[in-house]
Amino acid sequence: MRNLTTLCYIEQDGKYLMLHRIKKKKDVNQHKWIGVGGHFEEGESPEECLLREVKEETGLTLLSWRFRGLITFQSQGWGTEYMCLYTADRYEGVPTACNEGTLEWIPKEKVLELNIWEGDKIFFRLLNEDAPFFSMKLSYEGDRLVYASLEGKELELLDVLDEEGNPTGVARERSLVHQNGDFHRTSHIWVARKKEEGKWEVLLQKRSSSKEAYPGCYDCSAAGHVRAGGTCLEAAVRELEEELGIQASPQELEPFYEIRENSRQEYQGVPFWDRELISVYLYRVLGETPKIVIQEEEVESVCWTDLSRCIQIARTGEPKNCLDVGELEALKERLS
Repeated sequence: MRNLTTLCYIEQDGKYLMLHRIKKKKDVNQHKWIGVGGHFEEGESPEECLLREVKEETGLTLLSWRFRGLITFQSQGWGTEYMCLYTADRYEGVPTACNEGTLEWIPKEKVLELNIWEGDKIFFRLLNEDAPFFSMKLSYEGDRLVYASLEGKELELLDVLDEEGNPTGVARERSLVHQNGDFHRTSHIWVARKKEEGKWEVLLQKRSSSKEAYPGCYDCSAAGHVRAGGTCLEAAVRELEEELGIQASPQELEPFYEIRENSRQEYQGVPFWDRELISVYLYRVLGETPKIVIQEEEVESVCWTDLSRCIQIARTGEPKNCLDVGELEALKERLS
């Protein structure tokens, strides 16, 4: 039963009872802050394990709890663990000393500032949103989160950068990156074709109205985040195919501009902070214009627009757009 565990976060007055694991040797959680819990004993149900482990580690007797999710936890060198995740809001007794670490009540809004596993930050978001029962998989190499999925769907992990644009070694789930305002990389791609009279027009996309950022706005031809461990060029090739159905080789994409963005928005009452290092690429249409197949969950529509008109749209803000004038001016110079 060594691969089956429980983990519980006890709540009180807007705080979680957190265990700082600093006493146990050869502990996969060493120096991390987590909840309380432990491994199943032979024949135990999840609830029996929960109640026993909480009592042993805190001295508390739980009176009310909720089974919130099942976490498949993989860590290099430690194998696979299946963790039953609980929260509890009523108990009797007074917390006692724990032989595995130090217990401390931490305000919920401060928990993410502690040294916790990156994957834990994802399920804390779900707990705080009072999400229904969920299944999540988290895989690590050392302390680095390398894979995360929710209900069988892979979550997007991004490399967090330092102010010079270098990876810090931390890979973080996309929504948390935008919540924290973490510096990260993205790629923009412009698809351009030359008209008979020698002028250039570019493909604009209208972002889906369901997008969390800039919904319904006109934008560059395609764009996307650089996934953890990936490159800007890889992201550009991938997004061009996913969003527009255009299959291009890396050699066909011309890098020509880099820009930093730092903007804060709010969508449906949720803060959204973009701190991005953007690499911009050009894809020239040579010969017949490729058939465009849009990714409907990302893109509402596309339209070919004269480049000079695009610059005017970016300057006036009409129609609604998230175009960057500097980026378009650099594109115009590249195509001259």
